[in-house]
Amino acid sequence: MQNNWIEIKVITTSDALEPVSGIFYWLDVKGVAIEDPNDIKLKEQNPLSWDFADYNIFEFGEDAAVVKGYFSEEEDIENLKNIILTKLNELREMGIDVGEGRLVTTKVNEEDWSTSWKKYYKPLKLGDKIVIKPTWEEYSVNEGEIIIELDPGMAFGTGTHETTSMCIGMIEKYLKPGDVVFDIGTGSGILSITSSKLGAGNVVGVDLDEVAVKSATENVATNGLKNVNILHGDLTNVLMGKANIIVANIIAEVVIGLTETIKPFMERDSIFIASGIIRERSEDVLNAMNNAGHRIIEVKEKGEWVAIVTTLK
Repeated sequence: MQNNWIEIKVITTSDALEPVSGIFYWLDVKGVAIEDPNDIKLKEQNPLSWDFADYNIFEFGEDAAVVKGYFSEEEDIENLKNIILTKLNELREMGIDVGEGRLVTTKVNEEDWSTSWKKYYKPLKLGDKIVIKPTWEEYSVNEGEIIIELDPGMAFGTGTHETTSMCIGMIEKYLKPGDVVFDIGTGSGILSITSSKLGAGNVVGVDLDEVAVKSATENVATNGLKNVNILHGDLTNVLMGKANIIVANIIAEVVIGLTETIKPFMERDSIFIASGIIRERSEDVLNAMNNAGHRIIEVKEKGEWVAIVTTLK
């Protein structure tokens, strides 16, 4: 795997994080990272999950959100930047406030990138039982806690984002011992590992991002799990059979597309947990779910993000 990447930052707003992230995914990005000022302000009040010493919290201003995409050095970066700027203008024409919409391009070394942020990532308790513990941190386990060892590297999913924490809470709530779980867009593998440790019988995580597949596979091995399989590809190409729980922590556009696609993989009483949905897109997702024959069980909001649980009608 290559050592250097080209990082393209889009300086935007919290409200535009989801559609701007969608631009990167549409470009077949090799990795995406999000910095939301709303998240950061919350983390300032939660020292267990974040250490702000020596950290430039608001590099681009207190209200500036940042979406960072990572591309191969071999790609035509200038062409990619032009496409991104065109797509940002299209979002503006749709009435979406993308804020400054400025691009910042930097060459980053993968090893430096994947280690420099580790001093800010601390053990974090999510839900009733789950504690996300970075592999390099020490932690004294309390009674009843379930520890997940995690090194996300360049893959999405440290547990600090609202969408991930909501998904973990819903997995805790709906998963039954022995359930089969499909984790679509597994990222670091955090939701697959959580499902296994909460008693799932068999878990399959899939991701189109090779960096994520590598990261998730390593995290599964670190946690010593034998019933979790991480695959490269998408739902329809690599998964077989049916699941009791399907979880997708991605973006609204992808979730909308999944509402029909996942149905052959669901039993009548299967649960679909969907997140990564910005609040402004929740009605679009709910309408798509209803039209596809899903029955809404639960809708939860945290910050600017929404998670939805459905089953088939």
